[in-house]
This record gives sequence, structure tokens and C-alpha cells, in this order.
Amino acid sequence: MIATLPAAEKAVHDEPFTHPVASTRMLTNRWALPALNDLHDVAQFLDLTQSELGWFADPRHLARETSAVPLQHYRVSHRLAPSGAIRVLEAPKLELKRMQRGLLDDVVSLVPPHAAARGFRPGGSVRSYAAPHADSRVVIRLDLEAFFASVTVARVYGIWRTAGYPEPVAHCLAGLLTTVLPRSQWRAVPRPANNALLDAHWRLGRRLAVPHLPQGAPTSPALANLAAFRLDVRLTALARSWGGRYTRYADDLAFSGGRGWATGTSRLLDAIDRIVRDEGFRLNLRKTGVMPRGGRQTLGGLVVNDRPRVARTEVDTLRAILHNCRRLGPSTQNRDDHPAFAEHLRGRIAWIAQHDPTRGARLLTEYDAIDWSR
Repeated sequence: MIATLPAAEKAVHDEPFTHPVASTRMLTNRWALPALNDLHDVAQFLDLTQSELGWFADPRHLARETSAVPLQHYRVSHRLAPSGAIRVLEAPKLELKRMQRGLLDDVVSLVPPHAAARGFRPGGSVRSYAAPHADSRVVIRLDLEAFFASVTVARVYGIWRTAGYPEPVAHCLAGLLTTVLPRSQWRAVPRPANNALLDAHWRLGRRLAVPHLPQGAPTSPALANLAAFRLDVRLTALARSWGGRYTRYADDLAFSGGRGWATGTSRLLDAIDRIVRDEGFRLNLRKTGVMPRGGRQTLGGLVVNDRPRVARTEVDTLRAILHNCRRLGPSTQNRDDHPAFAEHLRGRIAWIAQHDPTRGARLLTEYDAIDWSR
């Protein structure tokens, strides 16, 4: 026994050795972020006690590994995507969502993403994503597979360290903004009916099994933009080296160019794929589209052959629905059982009006003439 050794008996009577621990603090703060020098500052900033902060940051992964739903910080659901893939949504519960919104408004939004990122940022929009590619000889559209789930906790930690926060603070903030899908929740997610999607579904499960950005948290889109900064830098440089342009809206990548793009597209796609993989992401090859000028070129739901606009077929379809609503009553046209059908149509009109004010005004006149009591 160690206790019987002479050295152990001597140690009992010696004075304990103490070593002063240096306090942590921010060394740089290039974006004028709130000063969070230690975990006490984080708890105070979020209006939490130290124990509450530890519970939500979950450094021991207790809430992440339990199968008891009341002890988990996220509500998990799934839905079928238009492609047939299964999307897993992880929505934070009320108190954690409040904290994440505060971090988004007061911290995350102060860190600027790359200029090529056109979504989930002030002034960003689908139009700003599509407009640079209007009137191009060739437009290429690509999609990143499981964009949010591909952003690991290590990347989020790196964002906070780059921002100047000390290690304990960076670890804590990363814990507050990432999660792990418990195995019991993954077992409840159905497999896609299309066998061609099974490999991607398996990869999604692997990504969700480790700490990642949850699809459903208010902070995830902005943090994913920051995590993709190096990707945007490299793809922008690649597009310029080819004499073209590059923009990104969330997981949608867009490239466009002129002479030489029609014959060298395969080499460009190979170069894009290498960069995407090198940056820790993966292309969804099923959604890759190479669109020459001779056909319809669409990005983010907008046709960009000459200028960004909503497709004429979409406008005509909505006009016919509004006309029938006025003649036959709205209930005859709500074939998909929208719970707020009037608001749904109003939103579609606003989408068109944003890109074509003249057509939008005509549709709005038709909308205002509808008797919604029928």
C-alpha cells in the first residue's frame, strides 16, 4: 500500500504545494465582441449561474448521451425532403434557444463571413446570390451534403479562438451551440425509400453521432457561414482563375463564366470537388447542374438567363389560382390543405413582387378582390 511507504507518511505532515493559476483573458478582439475572459463572464452574460452554464454547455456529454427526452436539450423531428432524403431537425428547447438567440444577436452576427456568402447575413438574399451569374454563358449549381451536420464542434471552437476568446470560453460556447443526436433518436429516423439515397443517409448518421451544428438552432446558419470561410476563399479564387464568379447561399454553390467554360466544365468540377473535400465538406452529386445559356438557368428559384426573375410558369400558375379563388372560392383551391392559405398565397405574391414589382402589383390586385369567407 502506498500509505505505508515512508515518503507517504512524510507527505502527510508537509505543507501542501500550491501553484498560482493565471486567469484567462481575451488577447485579441478584432471585431469588438463582448469581452468574455472566463466562464464567470459567460454565465453573467447569459444570465445563468455557474451550475446552469455547466448543464447547458454539457462538457461531460450527460444530456447528449441520455435516452431520457426530458434531460435532452433538443427536440428531434424528421421530415421528407423533395429529393426523397430524410432531414433530421434538432430544435433547441426554450431556455437554450433564448441563450442561442442572444449569442447570435450580440456575438456571432458581429463576426463577418466571406463576401461570397449571400445567405443568413445582413443584406443577404436569394437575389444577391443569383444576380452575379445573370446573363452568363454557363451557370453551374452545386449542393453541399448535410451542410450543418458537417460542421464539427472543433470548427466551432476554432471560430471562437480566432475571435480571441480563451480556451475555456471557446469550449463553453462551442458546447452551447453544438449537439449530438442520441442513438435512440437516430433509430427512430426512417430510412429513405430510394435505395440510391442510403449511402448519404448512412453518412448523415455518422455526422450526427458526433458534436455538430444542429439544423434547427438559430445560431447554426451564421456559424456555418463562418465555418465555410476558407471554403469560400478558395472557391472564389478558383472561379477568378477561370475568369468567372462564385457565390454561396447556405449549402447552395453557384459558379458562372463565359468562354472556355462550356468545354472545360469537367476539369472545373473536379477542382471544386477537391477543394470541397479538403475543407471537410462533400458535394451532393445528385444535385449538380451545368446550365448553358441555351436552356433555362435557375439559381435559388430564380431564372438568371438575362436578369434574376421568377419563372413565368410560376407566375402564371399563381395567377390562375388567384383567379379561381375569386370565382369559385378559396376553399376550392387549397388542395394541399394549408392551415393559413391566405397568408401562403400572400407570401408567394411577395416573393414575385420582390423580383418583379409590376407583376407583383397585378397579382396583389387579384388577391385583394378575393372573398375569403367563401
